[in-house]
Amino acid sequence: MADDPFENMLAQMDRAEEYADVDHGVFERLKHPERTLKVTLPVELESGEVEVFEGYRCQFDSARGPFKGGVRFHPTVTQREVEALAGWMTWKTALVDLPYGGAKGGVICEPKDLTERDLERLTRRYTEGIRRMIGPEIDVPAPDMNTNPQTMAWMMDTYSMYEGYSVPQVVTGKPLEIGGTPGRVEATGRGVSLVTERLFEYLDRDLSDTTIAIQGFGNVGSNAARLLDEGGANVVATSDVSGAAYDPNGLDVAALGAHVDAGGLVEEYVAGEIRGGASTADSRWDDPDQITNAELLTLDVDVLIPAAVEGVITADNVDDLRASAVVEAANGPTTVAADKALTERDIQVVPDILANAGGVIVSYLEWVQNAQEFSWPLETVNAELERRIGSAFDKTVEQYDTKELPDLRTAAYTLALERTAKAHEYRGLFP
Repeated sequence: MADDPFENMLAQMDRAEEYADVDHGVFERLKHPERTLKVTLPVELESGEVEVFEGYRCQFDSARGPFKGGVRFHPTVTQREVEALAGWMTWKTALVDLPYGGAKGGVICEPKDLTERDLERLTRRYTEGIRRMIGPEIDVPAPDMNTNPQTMAWMMDTYSMYEGYSVPQVVTGKPLEIGGTPGRVEATGRGVSLVTERLFEYLDRDLSDTTIAIQGFGNVGSNAARLLDEGGANVVATSDVSGAAYDPNGLDVAALGAHVDAGGLVEEYVAGEIRGGASTADSRWDDPDQITNAELLTLDVDVLIPAAVEGVITADNVDDLRASAVVEAANGPTTVAADKALTERDIQVVPDILANAGGVIVSYLEWVQNAQEFSWPLETVNAELERRIGSAFDKTVEQYDTKELPDLRTAAYTLALERTAKAHEYRGLFP
């Protein structure tokens, strides 16, 4: 299936194999997750009804260290998607040189239809279901789509209750009060912003002359938009499930962010229901136009940042894309067919395993602080994030240039596959 995320990941691996210094036998091992657990989760809802949910946890590869990966709550979660995301996490942690393997978890649900109490009960039931396969030195979950620091607090507490003592390092992305680290919430968006800046330095172009469209204004998209806007870039479009806002002269990112943070939708903002405050009354800002998410993808901009879900740039719409470069803030937003078309058109694509690695980098820093029982200030966390993701970008570009590879994704995959394969070769095959 062309829209199967796992097949998409395998195709990306296959494309890199001819350039990677990896034994074919080891390469074949890298295509298979070590294990996937399916759990059935009966939950008594606040309404008094009992609903049975399904959840998954996939542990893809542990050659380089404990498993690491987020947990998402979404109605479209499937086992194949979770396994693909666990694979992408494996290559991501290897690319940015963290001592982790890759994992991912998910629960099939519609969070908007659940109360806060329902979500707590579902989270605790899911944690109990997977607790035998997680742990500070085994597998460390984190937030993902529709999960947040509160979700991680419930997971940490549930695990700790079974252990009989507090275990903050079992998850990352926690609230600061129970072992979280400053900078974690905005880390993925900050990483996207840093990588976009690096890309324009590499292309010898000025970020201040850049127009950017961001599909998705959740945690990742909104933080990337804010930081790029503060860095001088011109964010001309962004979106959520309700639709997209577009102004070729630039959006008032701060005002839109405040509106969304207060629970509002982009559609409401465009309609003017919330605007009119001090910032939006400023004559610098025009009224944005309402466009669709599909139209946002085809805007004539310097950079397109897909920051929503996987599989949005496809063979059906890739010919209509007019962006000069794509920075993949979401996991797997570009299908293999679309990827080939973009390469043929010399459109640079910064792959997801590099572009959105800021979250797992800062999760690692949180995990290290928990293990040391010592906290770092925000400046230290942000500086280490910038150093690590900058180094990964530089090594990817060096691989791309020196080996004359077809695209940046292939360069990133060759590095990640070689590092993971080398770990397998040193460890050998048991028994």
